[in-house]
Amino acid sequence: MRLLPWTGVDGKPCYLSSDDPHSPLSRLADDIEVAQLRSAAQVLAGARAVLADAKAGERAVRFALTRSAESLEDVLRVAVSRGARVEAAIRPD
Repeated sequence: MRLLPWTGVDGKPCYLSSDDPHSPLSRLADDIEVAQLRSAAQVLAGARAVLADAKAGERAVRFALTRSAESLEDVLRVAVSRGARVEAAIRPD
């Protein structure tokens, strides 16, 4: 079971039950993971810029922190999903 990089409408995790890493849904999940990781890198750069600006107001800091928390959630989901797949690949049957 692969943890997908998105949640359902109710916020619960979504899983893919397929051993085919080349299935359309697997490829879509891979593409979304890549986009989420790129977005997190951009958010991190923006947050660092806000934190480095001594004149940044509360609104800018709160915005940067909110986006950072959202990105961290995405990155953690990707890490858990990829970690589970690595573990499954090295686990003997």
